[in-house]
Amino acid sequence: MAVTTKTPEQWLEEAQPDKERGVFKLFLGYAPGVGKTYNMLSEGIRRHSRGEDIVAGVIETHGRTGVAELVSRLEVVPRRKLVYKGTTFEEMDVDAILARRPAVVLVDELAHTNIAGSKNAKRYQDVAELLEAKIDVLSTMNVQHIESLVPIVERITGVFVRETIPDLIMQRVDEIVLADLTPEALQSRMRRGDIYPLERAERALAHFFRPGNLIALRELALRQVGQVVDRSLEAYLEREHLEPRAAITERIAVGISSNPAAQYLIARGARMAERVGGELYVIYVDIGADETPENKRTLAENIRFAEHLGGQLVQVKGKRVGEEMARIVREKHITQVIMGRSSLKGWKKYLYWSAIHKFLRDAPPVDIHIVTQEAR
Repeated sequence: MAVTTKTPEQWLEEAQPDKERGVFKLFLGYAPGVGKTYNMLSEGIRRHSRGEDIVAGVIETHGRTGVAELVSRLEVVPRRKLVYKGTTFEEMDVDAILARRPAVVLVDELAHTNIAGSKNAKRYQDVAELLEAKIDVLSTMNVQHIESLVPIVERITGVFVRETIPDLIMQRVDEIVLADLTPEALQSRMRRGDIYPLERAERALAHFFRPGNLIALRELALRQVGQVVDRSLEAYLEREHLEPRAAITERIAVGISSNPAAQYLIARGARMAERVGGELYVIYVDIGADETPENKRTLAENIRFAEHLGGQLVQVKGKRVGEEMARIVREKHITQVIMGRSSLKGWKKYLYWSAIHKFLRDAPPVDIHIVTQEAR
């Protein structure tokens, strides 16, 4: 009689109950060239050799022979061809992957914007669809593409990152791996031409790849990894009833206006709330000062940005900003408040400090952060 031999993974899969959604594993880096795609492919190949059904959905080799060699060792789902303005582009074929139904799919460059005519506008939306279909996803991304970090990355590097993912996607990550190199090692790779062609390397080293930039970006990446690990630990402790959850939740409130620089304040509030496991509130008091088309447009952008970061919007009309802010802080049991201070002069500076004084007079005891903000 023939004996069927099963791999450990197959035994484990049979022993586990049906999962509600796919597992999302992210390989996070702080700059191009740290090894995100290489590490993701290496794991995919190891798991394939153990019997898991793995395919490559989309891998960007950028002409790197080592990455291309690894891709050749996996099944690759052909990309979908799309014509846009007379040029043919190739994007990940989500429907083809869903029809193939692998156990695991590899998806490079999570923050990528799909070409017009694609099923979804952004690649992270493609990933969300695959996860809902109970397909595990391994993906890659650099830290500067996280939406709440865009303002601080711009301050560090002078580069405004246009392709982003909402912070809510980071909260969906089940496992995270830091693809890490020291800044010195990364610069050495750059000088050898391992990341960009040599003719681009010197320019990159003098700008984005300056030591100070790399050190700061690496710190941001380390913090993001720490936050995902903390969330995983908290979920485990709660699931196993090993430790009671904290009785008091921090509530961070950010006061905004139509000033585009308010996005820096929102991003800062989101990071504070993330670090302490708190809630983010974004407060806008309409005193009739934002009636011009330009102010309405920038206010709508600020509100959209807040919603993308998971902030709860509180929008009210009133005569005095300070008094309305104090009332909302009391009603919502806010514990910390962030307010912005632009480079104001004359009567505007007086009105600003008058609003702060009224808020302090009427608000309950809370921690207040007054942050200097500069418009882009």
